[in-house]
Amino acid sequence: MNLSVLLPDMPVRRGGHCPQLDFALLSAVAVLFSLGLVMVTSASMPVADRLELGTFYFAERQSVYLLMGLALGLLVLRVRMAWWERGSQLCILLAILLLAMVLVPGIGVEVNGSTRWMNFGFLRLQVSEPAKLLALIYMAGYLVRHGESVRHTRIGFAKPLLLLMVVSVLLLMEPDFGATVVLMATVLVMMFIAGVSLWKFGALIALAGAGFAALAISSPYRLERLTTFLNPWADPFNSGFQLTQSLIAIGRGEWLGVGLGASIQKLFYLPEAHTDFLFAVLAEELGLVGILVLLGLYTFLVLRAYAIANAAEHDGNLFSAYLAYGVGTWLGLQAFINIGVNTGLLPTKGLTLPLMSYGGSSMLVTCMAIAMLLRIDYETRCSVKSMPASGTQPARRRRSAA
Repeated sequence: MNLSVLLPDMPVRRGGHCPQLDFALLSAVAVLFSLGLVMVTSASMPVADRLELGTFYFAERQSVYLLMGLALGLLVLRVRMAWWERGSQLCILLAILLLAMVLVPGIGVEVNGSTRWMNFGFLRLQVSEPAKLLALIYMAGYLVRHGESVRHTRIGFAKPLLLLMVVSVLLLMEPDFGATVVLMATVLVMMFIAGVSLWKFGALIALAGAGFAALAISSPYRLERLTTFLNPWADPFNSGFQLTQSLIAIGRGEWLGVGLGASIQKLFYLPEAHTDFLFAVLAEELGLVGILVLLGLYTFLVLRAYAIANAAEHDGNLFSAYLAYGVGTWLGLQAFINIGVNTGLLPTKGLTLPLMSYGGSSMLVTCMAIAMLLRIDYETRCSVKSMPASGTQPARRRRSAA
């Protein structure tokens, strides 16, 4: 498929042809989309019936979110990475603005004791989702602009972390502890890949670990969620209810599952079956085989993102490389945490399963992130001669050097 219509900024010149989009990545994402839609349909039907919304209410909304995400992804696919690099400093300001606005009474919407959403009618936007992506774009730009300073001076190392600490504090005020952990861990990986010395990296991990431990201990609510997963059977009908029901669902799945649609735990035993605990329903209905397929898809997604980042780095496009490393780490880490929560390896965090769990905010932002990966790969493989000189001055120099 020639992409000169879809991506008019990459015209065919001198008899050359624009490369195709990454078919392997698109295939993996399409399978995750499809599997997620099937599992959301299966897991949400009892809840939709109980609420008298129509059996396929959540499935229909998820389909709309998916279509919206694909449309948004196509728009992002048309944007050159040089544009994101040029606007990376504005991205962090927009992230802070969104996170601050949601805390303003009358703007933020409170659900289950947390104020994380802004109401836009059909869609309630969970602001932590775009904030994470915007923060990663900023961090990639900073590492390009001040890479030497970050690697060799303490001030350069600390400056971006101060802004990210503002983001983290705002996230904790919602509160959204899970998003804070994912964001900070991803940023640490990006800085390590950028060449930050091991002792600084270790010291920062120790400091962040101590900070998160202090936050957990200081709040009875967070401390309870942190310790319940160690022995959920001690209180299986109260604090350990979610995890015990999830473990029962996973255990019932055995090798091949009980069959698609035949889950018992989704019948009001397992809370949030179509969102946070979708993995448990999948494990019950599709068994170990379904779990291994899902793990394989996420593993491939992360490895492919890292391969795209490595190619961009060798091509001299460091901004795209750092961003691709960040996106791959973020999606892989969030999937790992969600699965860890479902299996009792990690305390409950309230994070969705990327590309699968029900939710418009996560779907839209994840589609944007995947589109950026496709764009990075496309720009890297496209002939340098067919790429018009544009974007920031460093971007032009990199194209000329290539």
